[in-house]
Amino acid sequence: MIPVLGYEGRRVAVLGLGRSGLATARALVAGGAEALCWDDSVEARERAEAEGFALHDPMAPEGFAGVACLVVSPGIPHLYPEPNRVIERAWEAGVPVDNDIGLFFRSLGQGDWMEFDTPPRVIAVTGSNGKSTTSALIHHILVENGTPCQLAGNIGRGVLDIDPPEDGGVIVLELSSYQTDLARALTPDVAVFTNLSPDHLDRHGGMGGYFAAKRRLFAEGGPDRAVVGVDEKEGRSLANQLVEDPEDMRLIRVSSGQKLGGPGWNVFARKGFLSEYRKGRQVASIDLRDMAGLPGAHNHQNACAAYAAARALNLPPRGIEAALRSFTGLPHRSQLVRERGGVRYVNDSKATNVDAAAKALQAFPRIRWIAGGMGKEGGIAALAPCLGSVAKAYLIGFSARDFALQIGETPYEICETMEIAVAKAAAEAEPGDTVLLAPAAASFDQYPNFEKRGDAFVAEVEKLA
Repeated sequence: MIPVLGYEGRRVAVLGLGRSGLATARALVAGGAEALCWDDSVEARERAEAEGFALHDPMAPEGFAGVACLVVSPGIPHLYPEPNRVIERAWEAGVPVDNDIGLFFRSLGQGDWMEFDTPPRVIAVTGSNGKSTTSALIHHILVENGTPCQLAGNIGRGVLDIDPPEDGGVIVLELSSYQTDLARALTPDVAVFTNLSPDHLDRHGGMGGYFAAKRRLFAEGGPDRAVVGVDEKEGRSLANQLVEDPEDMRLIRVSSGQKLGGPGWNVFARKGFLSEYRKGRQVASIDLRDMAGLPGAHNHQNACAAYAAARALNLPPRGIEAALRSFTGLPHRSQLVRERGGVRYVNDSKATNVDAAAKALQAFPRIRWIAGGMGKEGGIAALAPCLGSVAKAYLIGFSARDFALQIGETPYEICETMEIAVAKAAAEAEPGDTVLLAPAAASFDQYPNFEKRGDAFVAEVEKLA
């Protein structure tokens, strides 16, 4: 646990008592604060009370009297589409609003770890797609090269629930826009921006607000090194804002699919080869093509970002390459479930938006595509250029018929359920085909989350064996 510092003897309200909320309450108490806990869910309040936490309704009269700070869970909207009423009450009372990420950075900076020979460092990863894989890959590279490392944030453990870092330790954080948008302190040593595509736009009041939430990771604290994907205009704009001149080595630009030039520090992948250039000269190259845990151009982009973050900590290229080769990937993210009769079955349930699905559809030569669920605004018409490798689509869920109208001449079948889709795709697949779950939609019509949807796909594939 990372005890929260700076609130000793003071009252701090905690709103939202899920995983991060309860971890925050524990860390506040460990740091000497009094945690006042609340959640609209009776069950959540009962769990907190069973741990001995005081329940306190901030909407009660004088609910913010004597409260030094309100800490809210990431899922609670604080501005768009409408502010949560408790947050509005905090504004009226002049009580600062923060989240567990802000408390983490505030407390890490005040700890006694600066007395170590090598102070702990934090690598924070944000972006629309690939941030989980990139974060896990950075963690894997560091561990494989003997660096004490913990993975936390939007993946792994809650940030305040991890162990105090040891001498020379590194903490890798995956941070969503919900987390970066509100944190009052953001001071990573290395910050990574993977890419940007439309997502969570209602929560951020549009694309500009969404990008602004991501940009805060680089603007608030000023990382020592910034790794920025420049394949979209937002990334190029961010990279430009971070440099003093073209040779500024505090920035590492990253791309998948284009060669990056100029006198700065660049890492890019083309035709399956990762290259690192500094001051116009190539210093390393890695063949990614046969790495089973990193299929497709989108995973090559993840590999470039992870490689760049590891190089920012001075790890050697050959050590990074060995770790890349041993990486097996994450569940639900281009996860190879099984190969049977020359047919691969790949679970990319995390491809919940058009951009992520497009990357998955470009990773394999001949695809039996399982798609559908709760479609997002704009549908999937933008996927038309990526459907050339799709032999047939097997559509499931609420938006199955809407999707069928948007895929042009691509053969399709309305399957409704995962069970039917997998069985149909398996029956029609030929050697060399890939049965790919890349839904391009949310899961909430049939499953509580993308993980459960991916588990359902895996279960149906296992039945085939």
